[in-house]
Amino acid sequence: MRFWGLASACVAALFGSTTSAAGTTTYHDPETGFTFAEYATQYQLGRTLVFRVAVPTQVTSLTAYDAVLQVVAPVDAGWLGFAWGGRMIGDPLAVAWSNGNSVVLSSRRAADHTAVPGVNTAATYTIFKTGTHVNRTHFQYTAKCTGCTYYTNSVGSKNWIYSTGTNHLAFAYASTRPSNPSSTSSGLTIHDVTNNWDHDFSVGQNANFADLVTKNS
Repeated sequence: MRFWGLASACVAALFGSTTSAAGTTTYHDPETGFTFAEYATQYQLGRTLVFRVAVPTQVTSLTAYDAVLQVVAPVDAGWLGFAWGGRMIGDPLAVAWSNGNSVVLSSRRAADHTAVPGVNTAATYTIFKTGTHVNRTHFQYTAKCTGCTYYTNSVGSKNWIYSTGTNHLAFAYASTRPSNPSSTSSGLTIHDVTNNWDHDFSVGQNANFADLVTKNS
């Protein structure tokens, strides 16, 4: 699979500054107060997506925990999917798109490579009032996910996301908008671009995670 280079300057100028950390970027969000582990990638030349994950500190190994996902994408994206386990099949997916001045976020799960992801009731997203907005060029959402860090995959095995280590993640991008963009269960087209990367969650630790969730909900 082709590797797309890192390019976050244009989006960072819109939504804040970043500080380098080993292998990933640490982003201190002035709007929500979260510290995120950030990864930025191009899905086509000059077109950048930004993925940020915030996690609580002192998570017991191999257990479920809530995590906060923040995504920044061009406003003209059809839809954008984020795979927590690095695979589109069987992993919890966050699929989002802009709809006027709002962002629609849908919990999905794919059954195979050819079918579009169906609605996933095992993982739930709570969109925050702060950190979620649309402007002339980009949309951004910030949401807590419950059920994304410890789950049963497509072959019935348990998968977990390391809160203090590196996790293999993925995205899917489609240029065509959903058939019913106001609905979280809208039909979707097949994606145009996919990519995988390794994301170091250790630089997105938040000792005051619960307080920040309450503050931004």
